[in-house]
Amino acid sequence: MNDVIVEFKDLGFQYRAQAKPTLYNNNLTVKKGEKILIAGPSGCGKSTMASLINGLIPFSYKGEITGSLLIKGKESRDMSMFDISHIVGTVLQDSDAQFVGMTVAEDLAFALENDCVEQGQMKNKVQEVAKILNLDQVLRHAPSELSGGQKQRVSVGGVMASDVSLFLFDEPLANLDPKTGKSAIELIDELQKRTGAAVIIIEHRLEDVLHRPVDRIVLMNGGRIVSDTTPDELLASAKLAECGVREPLYLTALKYAGVEIRPEMHPASLHDLVLSRQDEEKIRSFFIKNQKGKRALPEGNLLSVKNLSFTYEKTEKQTLKDISVDIGKGEMVAIVGTNGAGKSTFSKVVCGMEKESAGEISFAGKDFSDYSIKERAEHVGYVMQNPNQMISKVMIFDEVAFGLRLRGVPEDEVKERVEKALEICGLYKMRNWPISALSYGQKKRVTICSILVLEPEMMILDEPTAGQDYRNYTRIMEFLKELNDRGITIVMITHDMHLMLEYADRSIVFNDGRIIADKTCAEVLTDTEIVDRASLKETSLYHLAGKCGIEDAAGFVQSFIDYERENVRK
Repeated sequence: MNDVIVEFKDLGFQYRAQAKPTLYNNNLTVKKGEKILIAGPSGCGKSTMASLINGLIPFSYKGEITGSLLIKGKESRDMSMFDISHIVGTVLQDSDAQFVGMTVAEDLAFALENDCVEQGQMKNKVQEVAKILNLDQVLRHAPSELSGGQKQRVSVGGVMASDVSLFLFDEPLANLDPKTGKSAIELIDELQKRTGAAVIIIEHRLEDVLHRPVDRIVLMNGGRIVSDTTPDELLASAKLAECGVREPLYLTALKYAGVEIRPEMHPASLHDLVLSRQDEEKIRSFFIKNQKGKRALPEGNLLSVKNLSFTYEKTEKQTLKDISVDIGKGEMVAIVGTNGAGKSTFSKVVCGMEKESAGEISFAGKDFSDYSIKERAEHVGYVMQNPNQMISKVMIFDEVAFGLRLRGVPEDEVKERVEKALEICGLYKMRNWPISALSYGQKKRVTICSILVLEPEMMILDEPTAGQDYRNYTRIMEFLKELNDRGITIVMITHDMHLMLEYADRSIVFNDGRIIADKTCAEVLTDTEIVDRASLKETSLYHLAGKCGIEDAAGFVQSFIDYERENVRK
């Protein structure tokens, strides 16, 4: 019996509208029961490879295919989209884009309806899938009423009901809080074990995916597969760094301490990681050597919020409950917490997009209550999580220039400032492109760029690095750090614990509309109670400290942060 589900033979692809191929002569085999992670920087061809596997190429995206793509032994070019959908089930990055039913039950039943399954059998199958995915209590709910994690389970259920041979997950962790993301990886692992199907995961967040084991990591760069090997072999090599893909944080700490990473140490899993006594001593010495006192926060408040509450009129749900917090001039702060905790609502109230029910907001000592949205925008720039809600122009250059032109800035200065911002955000070469040609991650960069170019006193960014690879993530964050060094206050709403550790000096933690902690990032991510209440995830540095017998885990994490800031990111 042939267990091969997908096979690439010298496969290449060039989009009709592009001058050069996106994929070059790739060879890959995916067998039944395998779990494979496809990683690589933005633009390396990961999404194109996924589109070839699930049939979007050639049925939705046109271009020239070279070589061969076999799906269960048949040439994909000779199969219909309908045929492929019975073999490959795709879970998209944006769960909302995948819903077709008015309720969860309708959505789960959609594929079965298309296959003309008898109604009684269909209902039984929907109930079975809902029970497996813990959705049986929300079958009558509209998808819009669900949490991020529940939406993803519905998306999984929609393809699971079809009994496919391969599950393809396109960035399943995007827009999920850390705890929900961890649950998503556990769900994928359970799904693979339960069904015996093959699983392909396309994801930037390598460490998070490796929360559960994978059989192979396929690393791509420049349209080619540059590595197809076990996680242990790949993580012991230099290929991730060469391709600009972030390695797990605990491996970075080991390298800083002078520990050589070898495959036999099982570096793909911190739980299974084998450290010698000498290795552990190097880690302890690193900690002692790099211990420093607490960093002094900037003096003088820029934003002061007192007893702030907010209730949405339609739902009468109190989203913010008696919030009091001060943010100093020149700070770089992370706002974290579970999905729906009130983080984005807090930012919208500060910017004037929503009106507080009670409480006071002052900025630079002035009462903000009488300021219009436009007047507040002169001081506070806000970058929304969803880029499509911000974009109003057709062309990239015009979108970034829009705010400057509204303020009457001379065109020569507009051109200079816009081009500089586009260069820093990695968009200069695309400056004359239509925004419709961009990916979700690229659109995100455009919206960040359109606010960065205005250089307000404070910037609030909702998930600034969502959908970005490590190179673009670093480029954007280093630019924000440069702005911060010049005195601009940066507030980041984020689910990215790496970002929080690397760049923020302080973390404000939301849960159920309240602030439950306001501490250093190291203190937050080593406090198990706060982590659990706010749906965060302890940093792997916390567990590495425990593995090496270091009791002061928060101090160890802070030592790592200080070392990296002083020696690596200079």
